[in-house]
Amino acid sequence: MRILGIESSCDETGVALVDASGSATPRLLGHALHSQIEMHQAYGGVVPELASRDHIRRVLPLTDAVLAQAGLPLSAVDAIAYTRGPGLAGALLVGSGVACALGFALGKPVIGVHHLEGHLLSPFLSADPPEFPFVALLVSGGHSQLMRVDGVGRYELLGETIDDAAGEAFDKSAKLLGLPYPGGPALSRLAQQGDALAYKFPRPLLHSGDLDFSFAGLKTAVLTQVKKLAHAHPDGPATLHLADPLSAQQKADVAASVQAAIVEVLVKKSFMAIRQTGLRRLVVAGGVGANALLREQLGAACAQAGVRVHYPELHLCTDNGAMIALAGGMRAQAGLASGGAADAGGYPFDVKPRWPLSDLGLPANPAG
Repeated sequence: MRILGIESSCDETGVALVDASGSATPRLLGHALHSQIEMHQAYGGVVPELASRDHIRRVLPLTDAVLAQAGLPLSAVDAIAYTRGPGLAGALLVGSGVACALGFALGKPVIGVHHLEGHLLSPFLSADPPEFPFVALLVSGGHSQLMRVDGVGRYELLGETIDDAAGEAFDKSAKLLGLPYPGGPALSRLAQQGDALAYKFPRPLLHSGDLDFSFAGLKTAVLTQVKKLAHAHPDGPATLHLADPLSAQQKADVAASVQAAIVEVLVKKSFMAIRQTGLRRLVVAGGVGANALLREQLGAACAQAGVRVHYPELHLCTDNGAMIALAGGMRAQAGLASGGAADAGGYPFDVKPRWPLSDLGLPANPAG
C-alpha cells in the first residue's frame, strides 16, 4: 500500500511517499520538505496568512519531486494522507484541499491524520523501529506529553504540560537572549559553548509526584536573570534590546543552564513513566527530540536501566510528510482509517485546528 502524505500544519510543507504494504517494515520511497523559516524570520515568528499562501505555492511541486524520487506515477498511489489537525486553520486547509482533490481525481481514499500521531509513530520509519507497547515522550514546539502506547490508536495520556511546552521554553528563552527565529535550535547550538552550572534555574514540577510538565516558571526565571545581567552592565538600561549588553559568554551560559533544566525535567519524568507503567521501551518524538543533550542523557540513563530507547531519524524529527504518510498507512492497516478520515466514497475537506490526541478513541490497553 503506497501512501502519499501531505503535511501543512504550520511553517513547513512536507510531502512523502511511504510503502506500508502488509507486515513488512514501512519504507520511505520519496521525501521532500520546504521550510518557511527564512520567510518568517523577519517577523520573529510564524505569520499564519503567509504560511498558508506559501503552502499553496509549494505543495504540488514537492509532490512532483517526491514521485520523481520514487520513480512512480501519481496513479501508483493507493491513498492520500493529510494532516487534519491540530495546527493553523488556513495552513491545514491547503493540505486538506490538495489531498481531497487528488483523491477525487484518482478515485483513491483520503485519510485525515492527527499531527501528533504522526510524530508518535515516526520512529517506525527509523533503522531501529520500536515494538508495541512503549512509553512515548512527545516534545515539540507546542506539546509536551507522556503517553502509554499499546498499538495504533491505543493511547493513554500519562502526563502533559499545564502551561508552556518544552519547545516553547526553548524558543521564548532564546528570544530573551536575542537569538534569531527559530529560537530552540539556536539556543541549543549556543549552549554548547556555555557552562550549564552557571545559573541555577528551576526544574518545575520535578518533584510533584505526577507526570505533568510546567515550563512557564522557567521562562520567568530566565527573564529575571537576563534583566539582572543587563542592568549590571553600565550600558544596560539604555540598550534597545534586553540582551544586548550581555557578553557572548553570559549568553552561552544562560543558554546552557536553560537547556540543562529542560532536559533534566524531561529525562526524570520519562523515567517516572517507565517505572509507573512497568514498560521497558521508550520512544522520543517531536522537534525537541532532535536535541543532542536530551538524546545523550536519555541514552545513558536508558542504557544503565536496561530500557530500549527509540528516536526518529534526525531529518524526520521536525514536521514532515513521511510521518503523515506512515500514520495514515498504519491506521489503514489497523482498520482505523475511518477515524478522522474520508474514504473513496466521500471527501469532506475538513480540518480540526484544535484536536486532542485523546479524541482518537481506543483505550490504551483493552481487557486482556
